[in-house]
Amino acid sequence: MNYLDFEKPLAEIEGKAEELRAMARREEGMDVEDQAAALDKKAADLLRDLYTDMTPWRKCQVARHPNRPHCKDYIKALFTEYTPLAGDRNFADDHAVMGGLARFNDRPVVVIGHEKGFDTKTRIERNFGMARPEGYRKAVRLMEMADRFNLPILTLVDTPGAYPGKGAEERGQSEAIARSTETCLQVGVPLISVIIGEGGSGGAVAFATADRLAMLEHSIYSVISPEGCASILWKDAEKMREAAEALRLTAQDLHRLGVCDVVIKEPLGGAQRDKDAAIAAVGKALASMLAGFGEADRDSLIASRRRKFLDMGSKGLAA
Repeated sequence: MNYLDFEKPLAEIEGKAEELRAMARREEGMDVEDQAAALDKKAADLLRDLYTDMTPWRKCQVARHPNRPHCKDYIKALFTEYTPLAGDRNFADDHAVMGGLARFNDRPVVVIGHEKGFDTKTRIERNFGMARPEGYRKAVRLMEMADRFNLPILTLVDTPGAYPGKGAEERGQSEAIARSTETCLQVGVPLISVIIGEGGSGGAVAFATADRLAMLEHSIYSVISPEGCASILWKDAEKMREAAEALRLTAQDLHRLGVCDVVIKEPLGGAQRDKDAAIAAVGKALASMLAGFGEADRDSLIASRRRKFLDMGSKGLAA
């Protein structure tokens, strides 16, 4: 387990409990279970305290936790007959974006998501979940295919933002993001998006301009990262805590503001502490949201989605 900065006291207690049990395994006859159990209880109480009324900056840290389940985990656990489709039919295949045809609860769908990678090798291969123009053009191709064959679209968002490199700009990064966002608004099939970690800037909006937007309890969704915001406003990236407060980027804030439709509860300590439970919760939420569409026709879906985004922000910042 990788521990975050604010979890260091928890790491010490859980480490001591594990040390005691390791000693007992080495030395036959040593009984340390009562002491270890007391430490387990202390750790559980501390974990509950740490994850109660968390600050926005702590939620940012949890949303970025390297052990959280990623897009690949969700697809493997929740979807059957997944057939990946590659490339934008123009330049290349972007490994930061994965997607294809699948079945969800035996219903054919198109699933698209950002994949960050799990270790150094895969993170470099996946570009840390930061898509290039060809990734968004691949997503557009898949969404248009879903529209043509009347398949619901499910997107899993987990990205710090679109890749800001020179090559990406030369190949039309902003146009690709805009085109993907436009396609989200124009498809005549149900489009459901879940923020499973970070929802960063236009790179996330390009997948999350959906009929229904769900967020995991400790995920974030923002026009800019707290560090980026602090660098612009205060010329000091170390003011990221103040920026996180001001940005209203947590699932709870965005639900109050009407941006997020559903907040999905995570296991105590975050999705990284119990991946199976977190994935099951997302699957249950997806099934519920998908069932809510019934037999909605194309025109009413597009009109309803348009109205949703025109109304966004009407509650004001006082929410």
